[in-house]
Amino acid sequence: MKIKHFQKTTLIDYPGEIACTIFLFGCSFRCGFCHNPELVLKEETEDIPQKEVLDFLEERKKYLDGVCLTGGEPLMNIDMEFLEKIKKLGYKIKIDTNGDFPDKLQEIVNNKLVDFISMDIKSVFSKYPEITNVNVDIEKIKKSVEIVHNSRADYEFRTTIIEDFHTKEDFKQMIEGLNLIIKEKINKFVLQGFKNSGKFVDKEYSKKSNTSERYLEELKKVVEPYVEKIEIRV
Repeated sequence: MKIKHFQKTTLIDYPGEIACTIFLFGCSFRCGFCHNPELVLKEETEDIPQKEVLDFLEERKKYLDGVCLTGGEPLMNIDMEFLEKIKKLGYKIKIDTNGDFPDKLQEIVNNKLVDFISMDIKSVFSKYPEITNVNVDIEKIKKSVEIVHNSRADYEFRTTIIEDFHTKEDFKQMIEGLNLIIKEKINKFVLQGFKNSGKFVDKEYSKKSNTSERYLEELKKVVEPYVEKIEIRV
């Protein structure tokens, strides 16, 4: 497990909790709009020792509620023993995932090592290869959707909206596809507007404009019949 960055306090990465965020290197996808290329393409920094992170968490138990593990794709090489140690310190754990490692996700759920799961739904399933730039096993993604929904953890599905890629028609098909998998309404769905940070896996995305709030509101109307709760993040 390669810890590359450690944000000691965050009020936004773990909904409703004061947390810290651990960034792990490595990802099975190559989404062009990913704004953490240093966690996906090439190792540019030395690993932060697990002990350094655990010592910090020990010291901050009175002030922090949770720990968010993200990437990259954290389930690509996450250390189960590390999660167990975080749990023993009394923290809630949130994991961000792209859904490409359902077996690992199921293991973590079975061992009660996660309290909140945030799973990215990249697009309608037929467009996954186009947006991830890899050959995706869609059955793994579908399995992860089912695991997330059936877990006892809090969860959200989320999509980063790129205005000229995520059409309303595709989005309706995507949400309907999720409903077919879980056979009921989605607990929570988040529409995240694309932001031009100027730093991406594919530099062409630095030429794109931020997704408009107007378009996010339009997609919200598409999603609303299929979800219990919907949130827009800009």
